Amino acid sequence: MQEIAWQFTDDRGQLSAAGRPPTRLVAYIQAGATLRELGRAPVAVFGSLHDGALPDPAKAGSLSFDRTGYLGAGGDLGLETLLSGGTELVVAVSYGGGQVYGLDPDTAKHLEGHVPVVVIDVGRSRTMSGINARFDALARSLGAGEDPEAGRLLAGAQRQLSATGPSRPTVLALSPAGPDQVHLARPGGWPQLADLTERGVNMVQPPEGAGANWATVSWSRAAALRPEVVLVDVRSNATPLAELGANPDWRSIESGAEVVPWNPEAPCTDRAHARFITSVAEAMARVGTR
Repeated sequence: MQEIAWQFTDDRGQLSAAGRPPTRLVAYIQAGATLRELGRAPVAVFGSLHDGALPDPAKAGSLSFDRTGYLGAGGDLGLETLLSGGTELVVAVSYGGGQVYGLDPDTAKHLEGHVPVVVIDVGRSRTMSGINARFDALARSLGAGEDPEAGRLLAGAQRQLSATGPSRPTVLALSPAGPDQVHLARPGGWPQLADLTERGVNMVQPPEGAGANWATVSWSRAAALRPEVVLVDVRSNATPLAELGANPDWRSIESGAEVVPWNPEAPCTDRAHARFITSVAEAMARVGTR
């Protein structure tokens, strides 16, 4: 019987175990960027069904693709590609229900017959602190050290946010979807945004509708909300602001608000969340000087 020197129970309640801590990790790109920031970079990462032949720079974080391979968009990947190079562990994310995000369901199912698969839930039912703690626990199980400075940075960012005062500007998070429409984020659907709400930030609630995480509306309807701070999705699947051209509704939003880049799939670490909170706090503070 093989001696078990490493084990980890993921957010599905599934136990993975091995005779030694795995070192050849393959991960969903957000999970890979997270592990890189925590000191355990993967040997390769894969994208989601929304991604393409090149890695999304926003999701990649500080990953170096001189050292980390990019396998491509998850929907196009088969077992042979995911297991190439002696993969010892696959780290994936889920948005609830334990379903592996980014891979074809059949591929994900058969993958677990070959290597351990750890799935961390990053969905709406989780808190940002809870998600960060789970990735931290995984990284430490793989041999990463502690990072006490990260907690101090996050606490400092939270204090900076609190110091913006009781008169809070309205904050809207959105993802451009071309010149005619825009996806407005429902704050409760994104742990990053839910954390801001819990800390007293006046997040704009989009119109009711079918979308669990987004409300898709016209740009004119978004402009009518008159946000004072706008968090704009910078992932590759979002329309770049430069491509909106002279869209009058976007120009109206931009002229009346502080615009902040927002990565809905940022690394799940205290350091990354501290950077996000700081950017929001600084934008909120600038509103009063406009």
